[in-house]
Amino acid sequence: MFRKILEGVKVLDFTHVGAGPMCTMLLGDMGAEIIKVEPPGGELGRKLGPGWIGDDCTAYYGFNRNKQSIVIDLKQEEGRDLARQLSTKADIVVESLRPGVMDRLELGYERLAETRPDLIYCSVSAYGQSGPYSERPGVDGILQADTGLMSLIGHPDVQEPCKVQAPIVDVTTGYVACMSILAKLLEKQKNGAGGHIDISLMNAALVLQQTTLTNFFHEQSLPQPLGSAAPYSAPNESFQTQDGWIMVAAYNGDRWARLCDALDIAELAHDERLASSSSRVENRQFMRQILNDAFLKKESAYWMERLRSADILCAKVAQYADVETHPQALHNNIYTSFDHPDFGHIKTVGFPVNSMLSNAEPHDMPPFCGQHSREILEKSGFSAEEIETYYATNIVK
Repeated sequence: MFRKILEGVKVLDFTHVGAGPMCTMLLGDMGAEIIKVEPPGGELGRKLGPGWIGDDCTAYYGFNRNKQSIVIDLKQEEGRDLARQLSTKADIVVESLRPGVMDRLELGYERLAETRPDLIYCSVSAYGQSGPYSERPGVDGILQADTGLMSLIGHPDVQEPCKVQAPIVDVTTGYVACMSILAKLLEKQKNGAGGHIDISLMNAALVLQQTTLTNFFHEQSLPQPLGSAAPYSAPNESFQTQDGWIMVAAYNGDRWARLCDALDIAELAHDERLASSSSRVENRQFMRQILNDAFLKKESAYWMERLRSADILCAKVAQYADVETHPQALHNNIYTSFDHPDFGHIKTVGFPVNSMLSNAEPHDMPPFCGQHSREILEKSGFSAEEIETYYATNIVK
């Protein structure tokens, strides 16, 4: 059962906003104990709205379930010393501050590994821990721009660059970081070794472009934004109907001929200019004009039924209201929810692996800022007197 596989593993989490919290949330989804260390006032991701759930951004609720929160003032030496003491009881540390910051706080890998040589320490940054750009800050949109991803997105007739609105680089980076930590845990079982893992948004953004970059390296031809179309096959794009848009992939096998039959333009299947997927890519505008005219004659539901009966891949271009009630998403049990004491039922996307079983078990709601400070200290062996001193001096809140 994935939800319990990391039980007994303790993670000290110094991450904020997107990529790092995504990584630690996945670890928490699999049963690890996640102690989220926040500065006074909370991590940056709490303040990114709109929208809002109370004083916290909705994005925070998307990245931080199954965690505990402790507020420690790392600007004070006593706070840094407390964080070091907590690290001695952790199996994994994940941080997403700018390279060098954790070292200056004496919370970097080399310092913490002195007392925990088997510590797994994962650093998540914009560009990596070394190199000419390592000290530059960066967020999802900056890396979409800097890695060329934005050059692929948009419509050929619109000059303004576009980006994926969902933080795709952050989320991908979180998955890459989680994967690397799991691999390191497996290595640790074999030889007891810890180590420092270097994860960057840049590398994750480049991996997202595996096929397009490979093509460019070989052909040296710049990719162009194509709207919904794929640069390597056609038709593999969206078409407008009387009441919406549908995505159609009819480029392999005999699906092109079957598409023409379904659209009552069977003669087009024999046009030499459109004889193969590659020739249809070269003559895309000619193909699109004819297909658009055909699709506009009927509503989406009509075409969806007709295309599916001909075994042609297609899907409605869904709005989020459609996604919320999507029959397969509901069957997969991919959504989960929390009951907020002040704001009621809060729905989000749950753990994606074996989701029917994984999300049948309730997830813990993302913590309020500092919600578990006292509990974490008590479980970590600090005396009541020590805890009161931390609170009295504002080291802990």
